[in-house]
Amino acid sequence: MKRNINLISGILLISLVLAGCAKKQATKQEEIVKPELTAEQPVTPPAEEKKPEVKIDFSTVYFGFDSYSIEETSVSLLTEAAKLLRSYPQVAVRLEGHCDERGTTEYNLALGEKRSVAVRDYLVNLGVERSRLATVSFGKEKPADLGHNEISWAKNRRVEFVVEKK
Repeated sequence: MKRNINLISGILLISLVLAGCAKKQATKQEEIVKPELTAEQPVTPPAEEKKPEVKIDFSTVYFGFDSYSIEETSVSLLTEAAKLLRSYPQVAVRLEGHCDERGTTEYNLALGEKRSVAVRDYLVNLGVERSRLATVSFGKEKPADLGHNEISWAKNRRVEFVVEKK
């Protein structure tokens, strides 16, 4: 009888051990199995990396009275502008020529155009593609400073860069 109890105890012990091992294996398999996707679970593609926007800022080029010659003080500004434009070939700019209030409308429109063309040609000579540089003249129609003195007029004799596309 003692032998039967030992035999039954041994069988129970082995059964419990085997049952415990089987349960652990089932748990491991459940962890590995991935749930199937259904129509109720839409697949979201990974977010695309957004390129950081680059802020390109150009300095204004100023001119002397009744002149469209590039002044020595503007050479470094234009050199930096050309470097930026060569670094970002997707960028195009509009070069806007302006004048002070003195002179006729027709004269100032022509002078503003000569100023914007002078800046364009200078940039082209520094390696910027001409097709990326548009020119326009506003003459005396869009002053930067509304004053009526030499300080104001000097601020109005300029070419401004306007970024057109990126």
